[in-house]
Amino acid sequence: MSSEIRVPDLKDYGLSGETGFLPAEFPVTRLSDPYYEKWEYVVNKLPSLLLSKCIRTVVDHLPVLEVKKSLLENIPELRRAYSVLCFITNAYVWGYDEPSEVLPDNIASPLLIISKKLGLPPLASYASLILWNYQPIIDDKDFVDDVMELQNLTTINTFTGGIDESWFYLVSVFFEKTGGQCLESGLEAIRASRDGNSAKLRFALEKVAQGIDELGSILMRMEEMCDPHVFYYRIRPYLAGWKNMEDVGLPNGIRYGTSGEYQQYAGGSNAQSSLIQALDIMLGVEHFAAGHKKPQQDAISAKTASNSFINGMRMYMPREHREFLVHLQLVSNVRDYVLSHKSDQKLILAYDACLAMLKSFRDKHIQIVTRYVVLQANKKPLPGKSKILRSGLSKGQGKKVQQGTGGTSLIPFLKQCRDETGSVAASDWGKKMLSTGVLQVQSSSTIVGIRKQRSNDEDLEQDSKKRPKLGLAGDWSSAAEDDGGEIVSRSGGHW
Repeated sequence: MSSEIRVPDLKDYGLSGETGFLPAEFPVTRLSDPYYEKWEYVVNKLPSLLLSKCIRTVVDHLPVLEVKKSLLENIPELRRAYSVLCFITNAYVWGYDEPSEVLPDNIASPLLIISKKLGLPPLASYASLILWNYQPIIDDKDFVDDVMELQNLTTINTFTGGIDESWFYLVSVFFEKTGGQCLESGLEAIRASRDGNSAKLRFALEKVAQGIDELGSILMRMEEMCDPHVFYYRIRPYLAGWKNMEDVGLPNGIRYGTSGEYQQYAGGSNAQSSLIQALDIMLGVEHFAAGHKKPQQDAISAKTASNSFINGMRMYMPREHREFLVHLQLVSNVRDYVLSHKSDQKLILAYDACLAMLKSFRDKHIQIVTRYVVLQANKKPLPGKSKILRSGLSKGQGKKVQQGTGGTSLIPFLKQCRDETGSVAASDWGKKMLSTGVLQVQSSSTIVGIRKQRSNDEDLEQDSKKRPKLGLAGDWSSAAEDDGGEIVSRSGGHW
C-alpha cells in the first residue's frame, strides 16, 4: 500500500533541505500596514512594559483592530501578526505575580481569527517563538558566507530583551535549519528502499546519522549565552500555557474575550518541533504508553501517531508541517527494508548508527532538562532572598514535583523515549549496546563523523553540576524518580 503512495516532495509543504521546517524566506519583521502599528508598538516595548508592570494597562487601552482580508491572504504577514499577538497574549497572562484568566477582546478577537487561518493555537507556540521570530544581523553576502549561520542571527522579539532569551530561541532556529539535511537524506533513504538499492540506502542513512550528530553538537551550544538560572526564573514563566496549570493559578485555563468560554492550551515547547517526530517516523522509532516497555492496547507509535500526546503536539505545529508528517507516515519503509536485509552488515551498521545518534541526542536533552529545570527547581532559596519575585512556574522552587509549561512529567518520560529509540536497533549487537546505555563507536567505523560515547544514567545525573549540559532546554514536570521512577502522563510541553 505504501509503495503506491508517492514520496512527499519537501517543496509541496513549504520545506527544503536548506532551511528544513523554517520558511524559505526570512520572516517578516514588521507588519507593513500602518493600521497595525499599535500592535507592533506594544510588542516591541514588551521588555519595558513587563519590567514596569504596565503591560495590562497598556494592552487594555488598545483598540479592537479588524483582521483585514489583505492580511489573511498574505501568509508571511499573517505569520508576523500571529507572532506579535502571541507574544502580547503570554505577556498579558503571565506578566504579573498572579496570572490573568481573561484575555481582553482587543487581543483575543484578532488572535482567534488569525490562529484559525493558520491552523495554530492562540498562544505563544514553537512557531511564533522560533520558526517565525528570527532575522539576520547582516544580510549582505559580501560580508558573510552564510547569512543563516548562528552567529549571524538575532531575534525579532523577546519578552525580556535579554541575550539569554534570544540565544535560547536562536539555538532552536539553527537546529531547525540544520535539520533540513536530515529531511532530505531521510527521503532519499525512503526512495532507495523502494528501489531496492541497498548501497544508495546505506549512503543516505550515513548522511542521516551525520546530520543527527550535528544536531546534537548544536544543542551543546545552548549554555554559551543562556544561563540556566536566568532561563528558569526570567524566561520560562512566559513560555507557559494554560493547560494543567491549576497549581499556578489557572485551574480552568483562560477566557478569550470577556464573554468567551474558558480554553486550555499547553505552553510553547520543543515537542512542537516537527523535526524530531520526522526523524522518528523515518527510522521507524515507536513510543509506547507511559510506563510500558512493549505495545499495549493504548500504545503509541511514531508511525501511526495514535497517541494523544503525539497527536496533541502536532496540533501546535503549522498545518503544512503536520500534513507533511502524516504523508511521511504513509511511506515510511526504511526499517522494514533493513530488517529484510539483515545479511547486509554495512546496511545494518548504518541504520543502527542513526539510532545511536538519535539516542545520544535524547541523552543531551535529558542533560539539558536536568541542568536548566530540575537543578534550578531543587535549589534552596538563599538567606534573605525569599522575597524575590517568582511568577507562574518559577514559584515552584524547592518542590519535589515541578510543573512544566504544559504540565508534563520530566525525566522518566524522556528516559523512556530515549530507551525506546535504542530498542528498535536492527542487529543483536546494536540492541545490546543501545539497551545497556554504553555505545562506543571505534574510529575505524565506516560511518564518518560518528564519535559518540555514552556514559550511564547515573553518571549523567551525578555529573550534572560538573559538566556542560547543553541544548534545547526542557520544562517537563519533575517526577518523583526516587519512588521508583513512576511516569506521570500529562499532556503538555517540554520547556
